[in-house]
Amino acid sequence: MIPAEYFEDIRLAVDCLRRGGVILYPTDTVWGIGCDATCSDAVRRVFEIKRRADAKALITLVGSVAALERVVDPDAIPDVAYELIEFSTRPTTIVYDRASRVSGIAPELLAPDGSIGVRVTSEAFSRALCEAFRRPLVSTSANVSGEAAPETFAAISREISGAVDYVCTSRRDEPTADRRPSVVMRLDSSGMFKVLRS
Repeated sequence: MIPAEYFEDIRLAVDCLRRGGVILYPTDTVWGIGCDATCSDAVRRVFEIKRRADAKALITLVGSVAALERVVDPDAIPDVAYELIEFSTRPTTIVYDRASRVSGIAPELLAPDGSIGVRVTSEAFSRALCEAFRRPLVSTSANVSGEAAPETFAAISREISGAVDYVCTSRRDEPTADRRPSVVMRLDSSGMFKVLRS
């Protein structure tokens, strides 16, 4: 169910995403640049906007555990992943060994070793957006690669906001849920993990 105050904004964002567009939207961490994670052309545009080397994989955002299980190979999701998703006190991106073969994820989102970073958002706007779009989203901070991630909408550069196709109107005057990028952990199918970003 989409909260009433977000309905029109999400409708316009989803329309843009379905046309292969790139959006600027509030997430569970900082404001993000997003697109359809199954559309290679859109993913390549995100790399161009950020001026980021395509060897550095981007994060994929989903709105539920069920959506996670469609994106990641089920055999690559150990039981501890579900505990981390449920009990982490900060938004946490988990890098899994491999994507599902039937996920349709753009190959540009995979690291050279085939791994994929996915975060399940519990923040109201980004979760509703994921659920309305019914596909995974790219989520990467709204800044040129190497520069500081903006903590508020007002801190996003015109270079970034002018390069996307739709800028969400919701939550512009509010801080995002967590003004820092997510924790990133690598988790293999046996449950062994390594913190890549704290």
